[in-house]
Amino acid sequence: MRKNIIMVVNPISGDVDKSELIEAALIFSEKENLNLVIYNTSGVNDVVNIKTLHKTYKSERIIVVGGDGTIKMVAEAMEKENVILGILPAGSSNGLAVDLDLMLTLEENLKIAFLNDYVEIDIITINDKISLHLSDLGLNAELVKNYENATIRGKLGYALQALNTLMDFEGPFTATITANNQTINCVARMIVIANSKKYGTGVVINPQGVMNDGMFELVILKNLDLYVFGQIISGNMPIESNDVEIISTNQATIKTNFPVSFQMDGEYCGTETEYDVEILHKQMKVAIQ
Repeated sequence: MRKNIIMVVNPISGDVDKSELIEAALIFSEKENLNLVIYNTSGVNDVVNIKTLHKTYKSERIIVVGGDGTIKMVAEAMEKENVILGILPAGSSNGLAVDLDLMLTLEENLKIAFLNDYVEIDIITINDKISLHLSDLGLNAELVKNYENATIRGKLGYALQALNTLMDFEGPFTATITANNQTINCVARMIVIANSKKYGTGVVINPQGVMNDGMFELVILKNLDLYVFGQIISGNMPIESNDVEIISTNQATIKTNFPVSFQMDGEYCGTETEYDVEILHKQMKVAIQ
């Protein structure tokens, strides 16, 4: 009897046509004697529909074709199920795939996603919502919001919005952070809640990041002028300077003095003044090379 594999496809992620990828997955499945069940997301009841599909087909593995947002949605749907997620990166934000070294050829990624062993990674909950990769408040969240509303996409659009956001950002906020039985007050332009090292662009924001160590990092960027910004995007994170502070913990609360823009795994989530953050150790299985 052929094993069922569910493949969740986000048809609009990354502004990329998925037809070639889907065809390759169908050919690969047939060669491996697997029954591939394809589900295209629509933005309406996707979590419920994925749960229903899993209940029907009892798939031990779900392939995700999309970016970080699509992976997070599938993870939410399968939060209480014992399944392996295979990733075929196809989003505008592929940060998790970058951190797991999955930005490979389609042929290599098909083999990994469908057949390879897995690693158990941590999940962060922020105000009871899950984050798999990197979330932040402040400057980058403003950039994510501006990019979502922009007409120019891709790397050029991202670069343009990065410059515009850096120049237009109103200024720092004050945060009260409680972690490791200590409370600190700081003035920041951006605070990253990090389960890993890199953004989807490949920029290292959290050199200490390990995705299955039961800890997350709060990367506090106190200054983010053009010089510091240039250091970060060039791969020279100034961790020894007074501009950056990193706190490693398994639980934290963050309170800001006014509502600050917030994004989770590349999706803008509005503004918040309080964040309850906690790590869930080794909660998700992801196929790796």
